[in-house]
Amino acid sequence: MSKKSQKKSSKTPSGSSTAKKKTLKTRATTQTRSAKTQRTPASKSTKTAAKAGSHKAASKQLNSSKSPGAAKAALTEGQKAPAFRLPRDGGDVVTLADYAGQKLVLFFYPRADTPGCTREAIDFTRLADAFTAAGTAVLGISADPLKAQEKFRDKHKLGVPLISDETHEMLEAYGAWGEKSMYGKSFLGILRTTVLIGGDRKVAKIWRNVRVDGHADEVLEAARSL
Repeated sequence: MSKKSQKKSSKTPSGSSTAKKKTLKTRATTQTRSAKTQRTPASKSTKTAAKAGSHKAASKQLNSSKSPGAAKAALTEGQKAPAFRLPRDGGDVVTLADYAGQKLVLFFYPRADTPGCTREAIDFTRLADAFTAAGTAVLGISADPLKAQEKFRDKHKLGVPLISDETHEMLEAYGAWGEKSMYGKSFLGILRTTVLIGGDRKVAKIWRNVRVDGHADEVLEAARSL
């Protein structure tokens, strides 16, 4: 072999440094693309999962913020009073129709025989004759069972009928059932509320978030002026 041929063949062998560089570069590019391909689905799936989890959490918060009472429009003055039919102490049944052509006071209280509710019921009992003179009937309503209502009546010698609404149907209709809070925790319960209904069966006045002291006297004055 000539010197020229030997020189040419030494520059272009299959294992030359140029060929090796090209091979290494090609492998590196292929590995990089492969790594990107493997990482991309994982990244997308992570984002998708995070988004789905966030949406689920938001839905849970929204759903938990809804309450049976909140789903209905609040009762307002001037509206027709919602009809009701519920048991009262003594075993009788009371309906709105029983008081046709008569003014009616409904005072909703959270729980029988608790301090605030006791004072309120005693005050309405004290003014029972004055309400009668003003052509106005008075009913007390809570979610307590009849036995608890009757025990409450007997213990404090109450002179107003006490209605039991264990299903909360009337409470919700009159806007007396909703979200309350105590010691930083929220829960559903009875909102101390009083409603005055005129002889035309329309709501004349509503007292919400009632303060017990002096309340019965205020309601009496409103009934007298109606």
